[in-house]
Amino acid sequence: MPLSDNAEPAFLFHTLSDPTRLRLLNLLASGETCVCELTDSLRLVQPKVSRHLAHLKRAGLVEARRDGKWMYYRWAKHGDPLVRHVLSGLREWMTKSARMNGERRRHERICCRINRKKSGGTPQK
Repeated sequence: MPLSDNAEPAFLFHTLSDPTRLRLLNLLASGETCVCELTDSLRLVQPKVSRHLAHLKRAGLVEARRDGKWMYYRWAKHGDPLVRHVLSGLREWMTKSARMNGERRRHERICCRINRKKSGGTPQK
């Protein structure tokens, strides 16, 4: 994949300098996630979450897909060695951060609750 202007190191580091975008990447590290789950997990309004996800997408760090009225995001597979190296270090830091681990635990509880609402079902035991 050829690098765009958005793949320049300055844009990458500017993108990663925002705490909200780091929090979003943290939650997306565990897999594809719906925007509604991200808003509930981070306790932020949907327009703010969507704006930050759009920035991450422009930077090539996340990919999106639509399923009906739901938008899902996930980490992008990146071909640039610098980006891969930086994201690898970021993932390692996220696993050691108490705040990031706490947000992932809250996200897991919220995902279960929201998925039950979407499917109209009850939890399976």
